Amino acid sequence: MLETIWFLLWGVLWAVYFMLDGYDLGLGSMIPFLAKSETDRQIIYKSMGPFWDGNEVWLIAAGGVTFAAFPKAYAVMFSGLYTALMLLLIALILRGVAFEFRGQLESKLWRKFWDTLAIIGSFVPALLLGVAFANIFQGIPIDAEGVFHGNLFTLLNAYGIGGGILFVLLFANHGCLWLAARTEGELNVRAGNMSSIIWPVLVAVYVAFLALSAVYTKLLSNYLQNPALLLILIIPIFSLVAMRSMISARKWWKAWTLSAALILTTTMFGIIGLFPALLPSSLNPAFSVTTMNGSSSQMTLKIMLCVALVMVPIVIIYQAWLHKKFATKITEENLADHHGY
Repeated sequence: MLETIWFLLWGVLWAVYFMLDGYDLGLGSMIPFLAKSETDRQIIYKSMGPFWDGNEVWLIAAGGVTFAAFPKAYAVMFSGLYTALMLLLIALILRGVAFEFRGQLESKLWRKFWDTLAIIGSFVPALLLGVAFANIFQGIPIDAEGVFHGNLFTLLNAYGIGGGILFVLLFANHGCLWLAARTEGELNVRAGNMSSIIWPVLVAVYVAFLALSAVYTKLLSNYLQNPALLLILIIPIFSLVAMRSMISARKWWKAWTLSAALILTTTMFGIIGLFPALLPSSLNPAFSVTTMNGSSSQMTLKIMLCVALVMVPIVIIYQAWLHKKFATKITEENLADHHGY
């Protein structure tokens, strides 16, 4: 029972991370298409400023839960996907450094250099997270000892790349809607128009990825055994369709909320389909790391659950307050009292 609870919490933590960090990763990736001037770039950075590092707390929490609740899965994941995860970590570090350093000198060349790193540091994590999770859904080549039989290029298969493209589009659209909700004038129009352009491409890739999931994964097995679970698919499909109406109506916060629901429920759809496996083996299902053979002791899971019941609500309340307090409209006047970026 505790293993199942922690499996669901593990999935929720990843889903919340994608939902929150998705908009700043997507917005960072879209800087070349959205910013036409230094003022535009400063507004874009400022729209992410108070939130991006807090959003990444959920990445640390998800990684920490994997380590503490499912140590075998952590060991196999971080050894098998070592190269991809190191590239992800380096990209996130470069991105954080770029945010802190680009505003330190009044030099076009200096700022262009850090802008480039911020764009790369936003695009690469979005792509790699999609590739990694698509491969987990599909199954990775691990043997009975949990040894990974492959390399980075093994992960760059058709389904893995499809997952990467889907994540890039989901996050890019999420970021454009975030910027549209927080800006006025030309930047608002540009962000809204970009979201309108991304939406039909996102729908096509989303449908294609669902179809590929039926072919390349066993995610649908749990849903076919329990057809009531298919109701979970209603939320992302409704969110995707309703988002189009909100974009047309220029109701940006509602469109962004639907985008957040789309990312959250799409991730949970995959996580629930994965159960009880954490890391399915593509070599032999018997080699898979599951909630039962990969979990910590019952005592560890009980202690962790007590801590989580106290700390997670505190973090949620704090981040809700942070977004309510600082997610206001940004104008050029707001840049005058800003010392960073």
